[in-house]
Parts: sequence; structure tokens; C-alpha cells
Amino acid sequence: MTRSLYIRPIALAESPQSEDGEAIRLGGAMVWASRFAIIVREHGKIISRKRLSAADMPAALSALPVDLREQADSQWDNLRKIHAPLQCGARMIRLEQPQVMGILNMTPDSFSDGGQFLDDPQVAGDHAAAMLEAGAAIIDVGGESTRPGAGAVWEGDEIKRVVPMVERLAAMGAAISIDTRRPAVMEASLQAGGHIINDVSALRYDPRSQELAASSGAPVVLMHAPGKADDLHSNGDYADVVLDVFDWLAKRRDEAVASGIAREKVVLDPGIGFGKTVAENLALMNALPLFHALGQPLLVGVSRKRMIGALSNEAQPHQRLGGSIMLAVRAMEAGAQILRVHDVPETVQAVRVWRGLRDAALTDFTQLAH
Repeated sequence: MTRSLYIRPIALAESPQSEDGEAIRLGGAMVWASRFAIIVREHGKIISRKRLSAADMPAALSALPVDLREQADSQWDNLRKIHAPLQCGARMIRLEQPQVMGILNMTPDSFSDGGQFLDDPQVAGDHAAAMLEAGAAIIDVGGESTRPGAGAVWEGDEIKRVVPMVERLAAMGAAISIDTRRPAVMEASLQAGGHIINDVSALRYDPRSQELAASSGAPVVLMHAPGKADDLHSNGDYADVVLDVFDWLAKRRDEAVASGIAREKVVLDPGIGFGKTVAENLALMNALPLFHALGQPLLVGVSRKRMIGALSNEAQPHQRLGGSIMLAVRAMEAGAQILRVHDVPETVQAVRVWRGLRDAALTDFTQLAH
């Protein structure tokens, strides 16, 4: 295929009535889009961009050339798709509003909190319990740092770090995500009571991962990273970072489904901070609504990341709360279903206030035309 089409929402609305009903709901979230750009590129270069209202979209799509119409119809359907909840044991994670995933790093060298929880299971357990009490819907447990330059971890050591905490969280009744790229760690963690596989390599690191994920029936998060093997941050060379990441995620989604992973189990993550410059990360954040055209729930992880420091006088990770909340709000406004964060109480508070604003907008009938 030499020509590719993309439908990018370019105007968001706080409610459908604010646009007299001429808006679509994005990804089943509490976000509506009223204007769109139909972008076509050929051999990696954008050759056309047309802006349209929601009301004009059906006619415009039907008039497209045959080689683009199938892509367009699929993306238009995907943008309006309502996603089923994620089943995590006895817990059901509903996706019509943002859900907070709390980060629990059982590592000595993670960029923000390395070593804080690894050596004291009681401290780690108390922190996880506090995140759940504060409103985290999911706890994401990781045993290997994926920051730039971090060394690889032997899977036996990773299992020793992760599995006891998974067992502890399972006893609390938590929904548990496993942040790993190794199939042995995935398998051991799922057997210990984990529910979700969150793989920063999008199941590419080990050829056995895809088969294991398919046979497990667990929800799977596929994240974009340009590199392979032990350097996921390498090879970040993009013609257009937004469209390149979109195409990459579409390919990984299709390969995952072809391997036997149920499509409704696939969550996609644009991989903010992985093999991308500050400018590229900002472009992805601004373009997040486009990724609903892939037809999957979206997970966004921007908490305490380097781009915040780069934009705020090189603030250190523990000084990046304000920027983390700002980016979380931007992700919510784009319709992201899952926010992966370190600072759970503050982010949950932001989610609840944002939800209050959306509820108020939805019940404000003074916006209706008479």
C-alpha cells in the first residue's frame, strides 16, 4: 500500500449539545470531536489535508478513491467505538471515563523512585495499599527499569522482585498489571494473580511472548518504542512522528490479533518518552485524539518524564508533579482511557474534578439551540 489515510480530530467539544449534536464521541470516552482533518500521505510524505465538520464527514468519506475508502471507513468506525470493560479477575475496569494506573517499581534504578520499594516489602505493600485507597483502578508492578541506559535484568531476578508483590496485591483484591517484556515473568506473574500484561516492547522482545499472551487470555498493553532488544530508545528516526507511530501501532495491533489475542483485549500506548525528542513527545501529546482511529483503548504514561524537566528548568523527577498533572489532563481531554502515574492521589483528584466539569457540561441544556 503506497497511500495511507488518517482521520485526525482537530476540534474537541465539552459536550455534544455545545455543537448542536454535530459531534462524535471519541472512543466511548467523555470527549466529543466536531471537526476533523483527512490526511493522505504517499511514500511517507503528506500529499493532502482536508478539514471537515462531523456532519460533512460521511459524504466526504464516500467520495474517496477506492484504495482509501476502506481505511477511511474503518477509522471513522473506530473513532466512534465504545470499548468493553477490561476484566481483571473479579474486578471490572470500565473505560468510559479515565482510570488511574498506579506505578509500583520493584527496581533499584528506575528514574523516579528506584530503590524506594525493592528492599522493603512492607513499605512497597503500604504504598500499593495507599494508591488503591486513593483511587487507583490498577497497580502496575515492574521489576526492570526501562529508562535510557538501564541495564537488562535476568528474568529470574525479575521474577523474584515482582511475584511476591503480585501475590500480595492479589490478596488485597487489586487489579494488577505486569510491566515486563519477558514471557517467563508474564507467566509467573499471571499465575500469582496478575491480570494485565504491559509490555514496553509490544511483545517483540521475545518471540514466545506473543504466544503466551494469546494463550493466557489476559488484556495486553502494546507500547510504541523504536528500538529492539535491550535498547528500546534507539532508532528514533521519523518522517512524521505522529503518523509513523500510528502506523507502527496499527501493525502491532494486527500482528497481535493474528497471533490469537482477542482484539478487545488490546490496549495501545504511544510510548511517550521512548526514543523521542521533546518536540516529538509534544507532537504526540497534541495528536492523541488521532489514536482513537486505531480502535483500541489508549494508555498514556507521561508521569514525571524527562520532557517535563526539559520544559521547566531541568526540574528533577520528584519536582515534576505540576507538569505530570498538566499532561494527565491533556490526555483526559483527548479521551485517553488509562493514565499511568506515580502520583496517584493528586491525579485521581484531577480526574474527579475533570469528571465533574464534564458532567456539568453534559447537563447544561442552555447550550441547546432553540
